[in-house]
Amino acid sequence: MHEIKQMGSAEEVTRRGFVLSAASTMTMAALGTFPGRASAAPIALAPLPYPDNALQPVISSNTLGFHYGKHHKGYVDNLNKLIAGTHYADMPLAKIVAATAGKPDRLAIFNNAAQTWNHTFYWSSLKAKGGGEPPAALKRRIEESFGSLGACKTELTNAALTQFGSGWAWLVQDGGKLKVVKTGNADTPLASGMKPLLTIDVWEHAYYLDYQNRRADYVNAVLDKLVNWQFAADNLG
Repeated sequence: MHEIKQMGSAEEVTRRGFVLSAASTMTMAALGTFPGRASAAPIALAPLPYPDNALQPVISSNTLGFHYGKHHKGYVDNLNKLIAGTHYADMPLAKIVAATAGKPDRLAIFNNAAQTWNHTFYWSSLKAKGGGEPPAALKRRIEESFGSLGACKTELTNAALTQFGSGWAWLVQDGGKLKVVKTGNADTPLASGMKPLLTIDVWEHAYYLDYQNRRADYVNAVLDKLVNWQFAADNLG
């Protein structure tokens, strides 16, 4: 398990830009939610890929309504206010994340852009009647990298539970290897040159109405009953 560290060298920045471009293309294909935008068109709140009661009883429609309709929408609305009248207004979402990552004077834009991207990615990382076995090609890659599917799920659980405060646990591809990483607050593996495959949101607003402080119960239920291995396989290509 790894925490993401900021990249700074010219080589790392070039690598980050390449992976961000690839990840943007990958995610557009997988999610169908980040098409090229007309000049200065606002960033849209991507629709949920299922009804708001589809993830019950693991995630209630009440939680999903607040999480998507208040928190996710809030990031989209804030981002559009921040980029209005700037050159960022002409960029697709993933490119805004790339262009503002690691720039302290653009932190507010990065936070809202990354949270908008992360949340859209999270919704597709879940599905009704998920869990179970990954598709064969993904399972083989998981076993090559972690030893077994169980070991991969254990690392995802540990990342989710040891992320202090708000953040995310991710399954990513880094070079030719799959690994688990965690990020704090709005940070995303895109900013460190990794390709996200799936994620678990561990901000309290993702689970508190249903689980209160029992983050472990939420994470275990997501991995057992909701995780969308097909989405991860599609992102892996």
